[in-house]
Amino acid sequence: MTTIIGICGSLRQRSYNAALLRAAAAAMPPGSVLRIESIRDVPLYDGDYERDAGIPPAVQALKEAIAAADGLLLASPEYNNSLPGVLKNAIDWLSRPPEDIKRVFADKPVAVIGATTGGFGTVLGQSAWLPVLRVLGTRPWFGARLAVARAASAFDADGALTDQALVQQVRTFVEGFVAFTRSVNKAGAA
Repeated sequence: MTTIIGICGSLRQRSYNAALLRAAAAAMPPGSVLRIESIRDVPLYDGDYERDAGIPPAVQALKEAIAAADGLLLASPEYNNSLPGVLKNAIDWLSRPPEDIKRVFADKPVAVIGATTGGFGTVLGQSAWLPVLRVLGTRPWFGARLAVARAASAFDADGALTDQALVQQVRTFVEGFVAFTRSVNKAGAA
């Protein structure tokens, strides 16, 4: 079983990115699962807190989930043409202490998807993740792009995708990412 951890970079209750992540989970191919994890309980990074109290339990649990998974899927909104602070904060915590970076992220297949109400999709926000993913030593997947524009009209009131072409695009995206993840992990096991 190929296990992908999915993380939404928005805390909004009716987040389009959370809805997109659920659509990806529903579209996973046989023999794979997308387990959605939350960053809601991850506090703002504070070096004094880390020094005095260590890694918060929510961060430690998420680190262990990512380390044990075959891949990581980030559903990232685009704020001000870049990445969202709340998700970047979570990644900053997940990289602490620095000696854990390799165990959690090294050669981990990662893909970024996103939805926005704007007309350009999350193309710039997805690109803004590349330096972060590089420094963590991940294996970003560039086989396809999933950047949903005009998200308010792409999802219904319950958060389900309404456009069948977009449903198929999500399915094609996750199938490609799972195949990439399997190939990376097979090569690493050899």
